[in-house]
Amino acid sequence: MLYDAYEFQRSLLAGASTLANIGAGWMQNPANPFSYSAMGPVVSSALDVFAHAAAPRGKPEFGLDKTMIDGREVAVHEEIVLRKPFGQLKRFRRDGADGSPKLLIVAPMSGHFATLLRATVERMLPGHDVYITDWRDAKLVPVEEGRFDLDDYIDYLIAFLDHIGPGAHMLAVCQPSVPAYAAVALMNEDKHPATPRTLTMMGGPIDTRKAPTAVNLLATQRPHAWFEQNAIATVPYSYPGAGRKVYPGFLQLAGFMTMNLGNHLMSHWEMFKHLVEGDGESADATKAFYEEYRSVCDMTEEFYLQTVDVVFQRHLLPKGEMEHRGRLVKPGAITDTAILAIEGERDDISGIGQTKAALDMATKLPKDMKKYHMAKGVGHYGIFHGSKWRGKIAPVLEQWIMDHNR
Repeated sequence: MLYDAYEFQRSLLAGASTLANIGAGWMQNPANPFSYSAMGPVVSSALDVFAHAAAPRGKPEFGLDKTMIDGREVAVHEEIVLRKPFGQLKRFRRDGADGSPKLLIVAPMSGHFATLLRATVERMLPGHDVYITDWRDAKLVPVEEGRFDLDDYIDYLIAFLDHIGPGAHMLAVCQPSVPAYAAVALMNEDKHPATPRTLTMMGGPIDTRKAPTAVNLLATQRPHAWFEQNAIATVPYSYPGAGRKVYPGFLQLAGFMTMNLGNHLMSHWEMFKHLVEGDGESADATKAFYEEYRSVCDMTEEFYLQTVDVVFQRHLLPKGEMEHRGRLVKPGAITDTAILAIEGERDDISGIGQTKAALDMATKLPKDMKKYHMAKGVGHYGIFHGSKWRGKIAPVLEQWIMDHNR
């Protein structure tokens, strides 16, 4: 019923968005006398903001078709180099640019598409052979393809690294820090030939007992059964994954929007003022962010519930009790992969110390293979997006990769 109600509301808003968009265009039309009045720009801007907020959204495109290498423009081609039921490995191949460090960016499976990391990929492209985990929307995966849980996530990362080959580096942004850390521990213990040279984790919930945020407290203040009963829905028959139990992306988006409702309202108010004043460039920047932010996808029931249980409620990884298919994950087995932990000073999703905990857990890793970086004045999304990511955080990551690209 929850999903059906959402689909009904979405269809209504889609129609309203179209009408508002038409109205905004008419209010800006020079042939309309009202467009020259004092109220013309105000009404037009209000309709424009509503149309953008209510419009339905699908999976965005990366749209990265070029980059700059040593002062010259180089064409970039997206290639899917490995396909699996719940995700694919995508490579951004650069024409005539060989020999750069191979970097696997692990995108979050937390309600948004991998394109949320577009700015991350774009910044790393000039100096690296970039790959990314392009997770599928669970509502589009037929039930016949089976389940996908945290164990499968770890298996996918190992398979992706194996496909890329020896000598790669891995960057996990937020949620995937836990499965990425587990995969590295297992690969180190097995002396896997494709064990990554470095693992960088940014704003990851390695140990959510440290400086718990509102997101962490939500998971600990309710029993596991509450999430099963209130956060899981069945995919309607209008989608390929009909009948699959999922944690809907629209619920995740609603939670994040509510958590920072004041900031989001102010952003839309600023966008409205920019439109009234004719500052289309500033308004477009806000629109572009929300275009991405509101594009959401579903997670499988088993992955979501297992993550809530293992990561946020029982804290099995930092306790040394996390298992992968019945096998204990041993952080102390990490001896060959250098680890960089990056945290944002103002991160309200992964608190300070949660990612840094990964360094202390790798007890047998030499000190010169561990590094911690605190990004001053940066919130959660600022770690991997924006001017501070480009100018202050990315250089730290690039140097770390260079230092250990042996």
